[in-house]
Amino acid sequence: MAQLLIVDDEAHVVERLAELVPWERIGIAAVHKAYSAFEALEVLNAHAIDIVISDIRMPGMSGLELSRRIRDKQPKTKCILLSGYAEFDYAKEAIASGTASYLLKPVTDEELLDTVSGVLEAVREEWNAVISQERIARTLRENLPQLRSTLIGELLLGKRYSEADLRDKMEMLGVPDLFGKPVSLLLVRLEKPFYGYDPRGLALVEYAVGNIAGELFAPGFKLWAGKDTYDYLVFAVSSEAIEEGAEEEREQALERAAEQLQEAIHAYLKGEATIVISREGTFPGDVSALYDGTLSALRRRVGSEQDLILTAADGLPERTELRSLASLYELPTLAQLLEAGQWDAADRRIERIFGELQTRSGCIQELLLEAYFAIASAASSYAHKNGRPLSELIGPGYDQLLQGVPYRSVRHLQDWSVALMNSLRCETESETKRSRAKLIADVRQFVERRLAEDVSLTAIAEHVYMHPVYISKIYKRETGENVSDYVHRLRMEKAARLLLHTPGKIYEIAADVGYQRAHSFINVFKKHTGLTPQEYRDRYASPQSDYEVKRYDTST
Repeated sequence: MAQLLIVDDEAHVVERLAELVPWERIGIAAVHKAYSAFEALEVLNAHAIDIVISDIRMPGMSGLELSRRIRDKQPKTKCILLSGYAEFDYAKEAIASGTASYLLKPVTDEELLDTVSGVLEAVREEWNAVISQERIARTLRENLPQLRSTLIGELLLGKRYSEADLRDKMEMLGVPDLFGKPVSLLLVRLEKPFYGYDPRGLALVEYAVGNIAGELFAPGFKLWAGKDTYDYLVFAVSSEAIEEGAEEEREQALERAAEQLQEAIHAYLKGEATIVISREGTFPGDVSALYDGTLSALRRRVGSEQDLILTAADGLPERTELRSLASLYELPTLAQLLEAGQWDAADRRIERIFGELQTRSGCIQELLLEAYFAIASAASSYAHKNGRPLSELIGPGYDQLLQGVPYRSVRHLQDWSVALMNSLRCETESETKRSRAKLIADVRQFVERRLAEDVSLTAIAEHVYMHPVYISKIYKRETGENVSDYVHRLRMEKAARLLLHTPGKIYEIAADVGYQRAHSFINVFKKHTGLTPQEYRDRYASPQSDYEVKRYDTST
């Protein structure tokens, strides 16, 4: 549904076009008003306006100048200019300024609707071109390296996709089909002199290394290149030959290719690089663990030494390592889920954390401590980013938090964690409801007090310090009616009361409910009630009492 803005320095013209033309018939969802070109620019900054109908001659800034500014800053917004002057020069200048159409006053409702409908169709065709399959495909091709790198980076950090979703993404990005196949990771740390390069120079080197690797590993291996969060190059490598018992042969071939890659970096790029080769695992389930092991080998076995090649298992002592709880650190993390308000996903993450804890044995207190600190940290971060003390959000559970780790079993810590999540969620939802109720009350109070003045959505937004689009959507969601409908209803109800309760003249009542021109008020009131203001007064005023208030359902 589209949004329309009507601009004219004559208020009665704006009111008539906004209130009496059946815009909804052609798919206009919202009609905004402005009484000068300057006010129109403010509305355009606050709303996603599709079409502007503007008078061509206005004081301060003309419709032509407004059209030019819109063309420069918001080219997707189309302008229709209205003028009472039939000179061809105006039409030529309007067309030159990028105006979508030009109409001469007086214009009939049907002519206006037909023109706006035609411009809307042109807008739709433009957007269809923007989202056309050919254009999307071209854009995708241009950004493939970055998109491929982003996806493998997410898998390295443990982000989970359903198999169908991951297959779709990999197919769309042209990534080799690695599902269910043995895969190893190569982590390449570019060293001197590359760490002194500027970003553009380094990007060219990384691109060159990726191309060299593609040549060296073909045709025996499938290769998927990317980068991790530490700016190391990472290659997921899978052998084309999947014979049973060929693990040692694949490992030797991979090591030879890695040596050739390092030599090529020496010879052709005049620099050094350390390459760490992971053990073999299965794609995609083992990717994150392989990456963690490769990083660990780089940290523990290479350190600050440079220009080395290492297979991750080389020289590691035979011992069982205490591993972190992977589900605590998968992307998006628990803290990120809370910040995004994804409460159901956060609950599922808690279930997975404790499901993983149930499967672990040995050093259970260490793991409980890790889980406790991670969950408590996520909750504290969420509270503080929302400007609230955690104690306010979780109530009595905060005292247990201060005691350190009072839980000696997985079940006790899980119960505490679930209660913590529930407290955060309930308090946040309650706060949202209170905030929205206050917003509705503030909007209504502002409108009721200033009904005879400017009660546009822009004015309301400035009063409550919120974006107009947010106010419009929340008001509709909470009350079932648009802000403009509420303002209109309130004006008609007040007008009806004044007509029956006071001896005020029609033009005075019009001004009291925000209409500068009595003619506009009469037209709007008749459309709303089926009667002119005078007819309404004559029909419903009590003969026994001059201006006795009668109940009237103005929604009919």
